Amino acid sequence: MTREQSREAAIAMDSGRAAIMAVLQSGEVSAQDVERLRKTVFRDGFVSREEADALFALEASPASKCAEWTALFVEAVTDHIVWEARPTGVVNEGQGEWLIARADTAASLNALAALVNVLGHAHRVPLWFLAAVKARAMRGWAGVDVGRLMAQSDMAEAA
Repeated sequence: MTREQSREAAIAMDSGRAAIMAVLQSGEVSAQDVERLRKTVFRDGFVSREEADALFALEASPASKCAEWTALFVEAVTDHIVWEARPTGVVNEGQGEWLIARADTAASLNALAALVNVLGHAHRVPLWFLAAVKARAMRGWAGVDVGRLMAQSDMAEAA
């Protein structure tokens, strides 16, 4: 990578993080914001750690979020953890620790969805990571109890 390409990559990362932080400051995530973030964050096909941190900060915030936010958030986190590090498909100890810590900060149904999605896409994860995700699914994070009740209700209706 040339010096100019490195500079352009750094500017792209800064603009992605800046775009996320601007949405965070607005206090609301609209469908238009999600579309804009998709174009900014995924522009270079790479979600940086700084962008992933900013996405978790937005998820942890009390900002109201449109339905489209969940897909963007889960996809970006999964891409960052599972597909962008080498070897792809492998969650190493450090990545797992970072992801669990960030998910604990957000403590939301979307954070749990990101954890589960990473498990679903990764070829290999540390054993403790699987146990940690399961433990978080049993916690009383915002929305997790509601999601569990809805799933139980759906299963009861199907029977």
